[in-house]
Amino acid sequence: MTRRIFWDDAYVREFDAEVVSVDGNRVVLDQTAFNPRGGGLVSDTGTLGGSRVVEAVKEGEEIFHVLEMASGLAPGDRIHGVLDWERRLRVMRMHTSAHILSSVVNRETGALITGNQINPDGSRVDFNMENFDKEKMSYYIDRVNEAAERALEVKSFFMRREEALANPGFVKLANAMPPSLDVLRIVQIGDVDIQADGGVHVKNTREIGKVVGEKTENKGRSNRRLYFTVE
Repeated sequence: MTRRIFWDDAYVREFDAEVVSVDGNRVVLDQTAFNPRGGGLVSDTGTLGGSRVVEAVKEGEEIFHVLEMASGLAPGDRIHGVLDWERRLRVMRMHTSAHILSSVVNRETGALITGNQINPDGSRVDFNMENFDKEKMSYYIDRVNEAAERALEVKSFFMRREEALANPGFVKLANAMPPSLDVLRIVQIGDVDIQADGGVHVKNTREIGKVVGEKTENKGRSNRRLYFTVE
């Protein structure tokens, strides 16, 4: 299983690792700081040994690094990885903002998340709710910024699935978690939010900056989408 350096420290920008396997342009390492695509988050990008990392993807417990060119690499090789840090940091700021937003909306309306997409340039979250307008969007975004300004600590820990699901607040997805996950990673943002999540976050909400709501869309009778970004 690939060791996820970003779970121990999401601020690691460069790392050394050993090549475990090479399949065409897909490379598996013994450890990585590249957060793979999944859970609505885009993959990290960067370089491995000077070769461009187009995407990192998770399959089972392994993380595959998709390179523009992997020629010359072989199992046992030592390699140096470098993240596109500014891109990663924006994704972290967006992701932590999305967690606070989901908590605010859930607390105010009881709505759960039906989908999300976290990108460095702009993000969105979908909620299973019927009524959502510009005025409500502004209200929710104001609450998110108020929470971020409190400089809340963001931390993570692991918990068995049965214990996590016994607390409704730990899972804010409409369809909960896949039954194959026996142990869930939990991310806690001060006293504002706590939920199951496997992605990368900032250490403190003061790093978010300002969250800006961009627009809302109706995506069905009971599905509302909110677009936002960070400045």
